[in-house]
Amino acid sequence: MSQFGTEITSDDIVDTLSFFDTWEDRYKYIIDLGRELPALDEAQRTDEHIVRGCQSQVWLVSREKDGRLYFDADSDAFIVKGLLAVVLAAYNGKTPQDIMDFDIEGYFAELNLLKHLSMTRGNGLKAMVKRVQQTAEALV
Repeated sequence: MSQFGTEITSDDIVDTLSFFDTWEDRYKYIIDLGRELPALDEAQRTDEHIVRGCQSQVWLVSREKDGRLYFDADSDAFIVKGLLAVVLAAYNGKTPQDIMDFDIEGYFAELNLLKHLSMTRGNGLKAMVKRVQQTAEALV
């Protein structure tokens, strides 16, 4: 089974989004990315895995293998699931230090993403990133 975010990278997402002329088309692409995320098992949809600070329900599960972190994520909202895919493309399969060193703000700026999200969605996106970074920081 392939791990989302190891074949589709943050560079791939930046390149693909640059082809679209409108944000409506970009949103559709982001939603399509979210559809590629496998659903989490009900057993993983626990309070322990909930990401606080998100308007929608968001679950994020992490595991370490061979010094690299892998994340599985799910949400009850299509656009949020797409945003999770954008985040996983940046972080999945990376070492904890690579995660800490990655310029996520630069990535979001390159996508021009935060400007096109509501404040609550933007805060939720930042909460997802914070959870990933806290997971990595605990292992550095």
